[in-house]
Formats: sequence, structure tokens, C-alpha cells
Amino acid sequence: MRKAVLFLCLMLTLAAIAQQSQQPSGLYTKAQLEAKRKEIQDAINETEHELDEIKKNKNATMSQLRALQYKLAQRQTLIANINEEIGSIDEDIKSSSKEIGSLKQKLELEKIHYAQSLRYSYESRSSYDILAFLFSSADFNDAMRRMKYLRQFREFRRQQVDQIRQTQSQIGHKIEDLNKQKSEKDNLLVSQKSQSQALMSDVQETNQAMQDLKGKEAQLQREAEKNRKTAARINHEIQLIINREIEAAQKRAQEEEKKRLAAANANKANPTAPPKPGGTKTTEPARPAGATKPAAPKAEEPALLMTPTDVALASNFEGNRGKMYWPVAQGYISDHFGKHTSPLSKYVEVNNDGIDIRTAAHAAVRAVFEGTVSSVFTAEGSKIVMIQHGNYFTVYNNLATTQVSTGQHVSTLQSIGTVAENDEGEPMIKFQIWKSAGKKGSTPLNPELWLGKAR
Repeated sequence: MRKAVLFLCLMLTLAAIAQQSQQPSGLYTKAQLEAKRKEIQDAINETEHELDEIKKNKNATMSQLRALQYKLAQRQTLIANINEEIGSIDEDIKSSSKEIGSLKQKLELEKIHYAQSLRYSYESRSSYDILAFLFSSADFNDAMRRMKYLRQFREFRRQQVDQIRQTQSQIGHKIEDLNKQKSEKDNLLVSQKSQSQALMSDVQETNQAMQDLKGKEAQLQREAEKNRKTAARINHEIQLIINREIEAAQKRAQEEEKKRLAAANANKANPTAPPKPGGTKTTEPARPAGATKPAAPKAEEPALLMTPTDVALASNFEGNRGKMYWPVAQGYISDHFGKHTSPLSKYVEVNNDGIDIRTAAHAAVRAVFEGTVSSVFTAEGSKIVMIQHGNYFTVYNNLATTQVSTGQHVSTLQSIGTVAENDEGEPMIKFQIWKSAGKKGSTPLNPELWLGKAR
């Protein structure tokens, strides 16, 4: 009898262990890779559409070469992303195969335990044995416990059957998942082969465009020199506007300081009089929630940071570094920040104080961050909008139309105009970010470090 009780306890313990749930493996990384693959493919498709428009001009242009180079880079990124997806699926296949093996071992163990239960039931199958087991009880309570034991044993056998069926079902689902993963891998391998062939075609097309443009170093040098002079004149205008804003801020600060000193002297002359509206206790503007009290400005500090409002705006601008919206909803960077050589000749150097963004024709240009329009002017035949954000300025160059005026407050993503075409008929905006350092002058910053994704 003790053996029967021990056997039942062992079976119930094994059943409890078998019923423990398993944590499903997450697919977040795989989902991110799939989303990234779609995003890259969309960018390639958009670039191919732009190339179709550019190719209407039979002569090869730098715009065409830049678009081809961008597509080539995106194609390489896409292939790398597909390889990552294949690697991720390989890990899933390995994990699924391991789980199927573990479930099969579990199923065999459950079958063995069930066979042991059947063997025990067969050995004590007669009604006489069951009655003898009950009537051999020491008392009524002992008989009730033995009846409960028999019911539990029957229930345990039923649970064993259910557990075997459940494990068989899990194995079937896992096999379906495994087959699905293998099918996804096969599809990705086909896509990988297709993209590799497309990459070779892109390389040939890019090399052909470069070959068509070869021998134009002298022309490129002249264009680069022309662009440098144009950029220098525009940057000079930008510096004048920034200096004008600094001078205006200094004038406002001096007037406010005179009023504060006058109010302080009046309070000293009449200490019993209640503070006047212009007194020292009421001259400081209310600070935004969470903003710290600005330190006393030094002589070399930019005058644009004299008020808590400017401090908060500049702080918010800095806090959004790397997360700002693009000045256009879609497009790609066709020319990067800083000094770099031309893709055709190492002797032709380009110096860009911002970035050039190739976008759709007549695309809306929007403010990347809230601020106040410092200036709307025309230079070198191009409309330009400057927006102030504390001691930061964003510049939107090569606009066809403008929708804002000087002194107007603009919010993030507010439309400020439409994009114009460059000399090659390419819809493009030149975007810059400048930081004022007061008397030390102003410095152009790399916009790529401040912008997030085009959206």
C-alpha cells in the first residue's frame, strides 16, 4: 500500500513539473530588422524614381551621380540588413529545433509514466482488490482517504492523457513554426541573390556615370570656386544678421539694467515705501517650470542668453540634438557637412557649412524647431529664411517661396516655404545650423548630428 501511495505522489509531482509554462522567445529584433528592410527598400524605390526623372536629360550630371551613389549605398545597407535577418532566422531555427527535441523527450517520458500508471491499474484491476483495499481501512476516515486516493489516481491518469495530447500539439505547432522559419529564410536568400545582382548593376551604372563625367575636372573646379564665393557671401550675410540680433539683445539688456538700477536706487532712498512695480523684487521674469536660475552673465557670454526665455529655448534646442525633424518630409543628403573632395576628382575640394538635401519637387520646407524668424532675405538669387532659437540659428537656403516674415514666431514643423531647384534642375534645400558665441563670433554646426529621421 505504501508503494501505491509513493507511486501516486511521484506521478503527481511529475505532472506538476510538466505543466509549468515555457516563456516564448521574443521576436522584437526580427521585427525591427523587417521594418528597417522595408524602410531601406522604400528609399531605394524613391531614388530610382528620381533617377528616372534625371535620366530624361541625356547628358550625365552631378545630380545623377549623387543619386546613383546614394542608391548604391542604400543597396549595400539593404543586403547587410538581409544578412542580419538571415542570421536571426538561423538562430530561431536552431532554437525551434532544440525545443522540438526537448518536447519529444518530454513526450517519451510522459508515455513511460502513463504506461507505468496503466501497468499499476492492470495489476489492481479487479473489483475484489479495490474492495479489499477499501475494507481494510482502519476506520471510516481512513476509508474516505482511500476513496479520495482512488479518485485522484483516476484524475491523474486523465491528466496524463491530456498532457500527452498537449505535448503532441506543441510539437506540431513548433514544427509548423520551424517550417515557416525555413520558408522565410528561403525567401530572404532569394531576395539576397536578387539584391546582389541589382548591386552589380548599380555599380556598373555608377561607374558609367563617373566615366561620362570624367575630364570635367576644370569645369568642376570652376563650379566649386563659384559655389565657394556664393557660400561666402551668404555666410557673410548670415553673420551680419546674427550680429544684428546680438546688438539688439545687448541694447535691450542695457535698458532693462538701467530700469533695474533706477528702481533699486528709488527703494534705497525711501526704504519705508512699498516696492514699486519696477522694483528689484519684480524685475526678474518668471522662469519656465523646471528651469534653473541662470547665472550672472559674464562680459564674454553671448548677449542672447540674457533672459530666462532665451535660456529655456536654447536648452530645449540642445536637448533635442539628434531627434529633430528634417526641414523636408522626405529626401536624402546629397552633399554632407564640412570639407571633402568631389566624387570625380581628389583635386576638387568642396566645403559645405551645412548639408544639401535632395527632395521632391515643390516640397514644403518646415521649421525643425520652434523659434522666431530673424530674417527673410534674398541672396545670390535664392530666398533664405533664418530662425532664431536662443543662441542657435537655423538657416533654410534655396527656397522658391516663403510663407513667414521677420519677427514672426514659428512652431515646430510649421511650413515656412517651398523648395527651389538648383542649377541642374534638382529640387534641393541647403540647411545650416549656427551657434552664436557672443563676441567670439558664430560657428556652423553639422546638421546631421542634430536631425533624426526624415518624416
